[in-house]
Amino acid sequence: MTTAPDTPWQHRYRTPSDTARAANPVIDALLDHRSVRRYLTTPLPENTLATLVAAAQSASSSSNLQAWSVLAVQDPPRKARLSAIASDQEHIRQAPLFLVWLADFSRAQRIADTRAIELQAPAYLDSLLLGSIDAALAAQNAVVAAESLGLGTVYIGALRNNVQAVIDELQLPPLVFPVFGLCVGYPDPQAPAAIKPRLGQDVVLHHETYQVDDAEPQRIAAYEQVAADFSREQGQVSGKWGEQVVQRLRDKGSLHGREILAEVLRKQGLGLY
Repeated sequence: MTTAPDTPWQHRYRTPSDTARAANPVIDALLDHRSVRRYLTTPLPENTLATLVAAAQSASSSSNLQAWSVLAVQDPPRKARLSAIASDQEHIRQAPLFLVWLADFSRAQRIADTRAIELQAPAYLDSLLLGSIDAALAAQNAVVAAESLGLGTVYIGALRNNVQAVIDELQLPPLVFPVFGLCVGYPDPQAPAAIKPRLGQDVVLHHETYQVDDAEPQRIAAYEQVAADFSREQGQVSGKWGEQVVQRLRDKGSLHGREILAEVLRKQGLGLY
């Protein structure tokens, strides 16, 4: 069994000591992140959405293109329909605010339209990556801001299980792609979320060049024991972490509809080349 954790660092790595790290409130807040899947029905303060968007817009943006948008969903029937698309996840219905983060080149094309120019670069894969990365950076800023306000969040990648249905539901124009969703709300204190441990830095951190040594399997095995201990603490039964990774990636069946994502993107005019 692993040592009972105390500080956010110890929770994140299940290590008995955190004396080797730098510490301040910002770092502790980042290390304290957890995914919240049970929410109160308490409405959010009126200024919350504007605050989260301001934090999001303070993230870096490639070439300052600001090639993302965010769509706020608060209407219960629409949240229910989006939940059904995303593997019927109840927390999408529960959370008072559901944000859909978009890679968005439609706005750029509208700007170009005023100059009678048809943009060509959005059809290329790098533009899709650019918009998706910008959206992810913005969303993570919003998550940090939300947690500083005592709110909880959880990302919803399962929106991509049926991207066309999301596009239709949200009436997204060409050159716009829903990258993921984000639940935002007050965590239910009756179902507290825990800090999930991560792989050790000696597995994910490389120096100068990508290097893998013979000890990697032992390090991963040690993490699998930590992950198993965590699952038991949460009353969960799960297989080894490595097996979960393999099963999630072994064939297209594990993509749950996302294997046709490229086709939908092409219809949106993105990722063609």
